[in-house]
Amino acid sequence: MAAINTEYKEPSYGNWRVPRSAGLANLGTVTTVIFFGGLLMGIVSFALWGLLVGLGVLAFAGVSVLLMTVTDKHGQSIIERFGTRMAFKISRSSGTNIYRSGPLGVTGWGMYQLPGLAAKSTLYEFADSYKRPFAVLHVPTTSHFTVIFSTEPDGASLVDPEQVDAWVANWGGWLASLADEAGLDGAAVTVETAPDSGYRLRNEVLANIDPAAPAFARDMLHEVVDTYPEGSATVRAWVSLTFNAAIRAGAKKRTPEDVARDLASRIPGLSARLQSTGAGIARPMSAQELCEVVRIAYDPPSALIIDEAHAAGSPVSLTWGEVGPTATQASWEDYRHDSAFSVSWTMTGAPRGSVNSSVLSRLLAPHGDIDRKRVSLLYRPMDSACAAAVVERDQNNANVRITSGTRPSARALVDARSAAQTAQEEAQGAGLVNFGMVVTATVTDAERLADAVAAVEQTSGTARVLLRRAHGSQDTAFAASLPLGLVLPQHSMVPSEIKDAL
Repeated sequence: MAAINTEYKEPSYGNWRVPRSAGLANLGTVTTVIFFGGLLMGIVSFALWGLLVGLGVLAFAGVSVLLMTVTDKHGQSIIERFGTRMAFKISRSSGTNIYRSGPLGVTGWGMYQLPGLAAKSTLYEFADSYKRPFAVLHVPTTSHFTVIFSTEPDGASLVDPEQVDAWVANWGGWLASLADEAGLDGAAVTVETAPDSGYRLRNEVLANIDPAAPAFARDMLHEVVDTYPEGSATVRAWVSLTFNAAIRAGAKKRTPEDVARDLASRIPGLSARLQSTGAGIARPMSAQELCEVVRIAYDPPSALIIDEAHAAGSPVSLTWGEVGPTATQASWEDYRHDSAFSVSWTMTGAPRGSVNSSVLSRLLAPHGDIDRKRVSLLYRPMDSACAAAVVERDQNNANVRITSGTRPSARALVDARSAAQTAQEEAQGAGLVNFGMVVTATVTDAERLADAVAAVEQTSGTARVLLRRAHGSQDTAFAASLPLGLVLPQHSMVPSEIKDAL
C-alpha cells in the first residue's frame, strides 16, 4: 500500500502583470506612431528643404521618443515627471492647493465640506431588506454611488494555515463574482490602524463587573482597564463597492432612490459572502458611522472626543457638511490637514515572483512611529466579456514584441509567458481585476513625519511592493485612501486609453 503524503505545502500567489499596448520593441503605440511619423517627416524634409531641416526634424522626433521611453523604476518618463511638476506649480500659483472651509472659508454656505474629489459628494441613508440602515455616497462628478461595509477581520493568529488558504480562495472568488454585479465600477478594501483610546474597553468591562465579586478580582479588572490601552492599537477594516448610476452603457441614469431600492436587496447577499473571506461579521455602515470615520481621518485628535461620547452613551451627531477639515494645504511631498500631517504613496509595482498570503502583514500592522495608517487596495473588476478581449489583445501584443526584433530580451520572453498564462487562466473561468494600492501615514507632529516616512518605506520592502510617493497630488491620494469608493481613473483629465498606449 502506498503511503499518502499529508505534509502541508503553503501555496504561493503571483503572475500580476501590467497590460501593454502594441508597439515597436519596447515602445508603446503612441511612441511608435511618433517614431515612424518623425521618420517620415524627416524624409520629406530632406527632399523639400534640404539636409539641415531634415536633420532637425529627425533630431526633434528622436528627442521626443527618448523623453517618452526613458523611465525610472516607477515607470515614469521624463515628460510625465515634468508634467506633474508643472501641474503642481500651476496649482500652487493659483492657490488651489490651499483649502479653507467653515464660516471663514471660501464656500458661500459656510459648511465644512470635503475638499478635492469628494467636494460635490452627497450622503444618503436608506434601509436594506433586513431593516439595517446603510449609507449611500453619491459623487455626481462621475455618477457613482458607493455603499460601505464595516468588517471585523479575524486575523491569522492561532488560525490553521489551511483555513487561511480557504479565506484567500474565497476572497479571490468574491472578487471574481463582482464582475457579474450589474453596474459595479469599483471596489476597495481599507485597513486602518490607530492608537486605542481605551474607552470601549472601559465601557465594556465596567458595565459587566459583578458587584458581588471578590475585591481582588474587581481591583484586577480596574487595573487592566487603566493600563491595557497604553501602547495598544485598534485595527478596523472597510469594504467599499461603487456602482454606476447607469446600470449599463447607454442606459438611463438612476436616481439615488432607484439605486437604493436596487442595493437594498443585494446588500445582505454581498455581506454574507464577505464573511467567508475572513472579514468576520460584515455589515453596512450607517451615515453617522461614515461621518465619524471621515471626520477622524482629517482631525485625528477628535477620535478621543468621539470615543468618549460613545462610552458615555451620548454619541456625537454629525452631518456630511460637518466632516470636512477646517483648513488643508497640499505640498509637494506631504499634506497638512487641521491638526495632523500626512504622507501618501501609490503602488507602482506589484510583487515580482511568487508570494505567500502573509506578504502584506508587516505593511498592515500598527507601527509606533505612525499615529494613524491606512492601506487601501483599489479594485476595478472587468466584465467577463471584456476580460476575454483584454487578455487576448495583451497576449498578441506580447508576441509582437518578441517577433519585432531579431533577438528578443529575456524580459520580453518572460512577459509573453506571463501573458499566455493569464489568457489560459481566464479561458478556464478565472476573473480579471485591475488593482492598485494607496498607503497613507498620519502623525500629529511635523517633527515625526520623517520617522513615519521611513517606517512605511521600510515595511513596503518586506511587502515586496514598489511604492511611489504621490508627489504633487498628496491631497488626492489622501482622499483615495479613505473608504469613499472613489474610482480614480474616472477623475483623471487624461483618458486611460492614452496612458496605456504610451
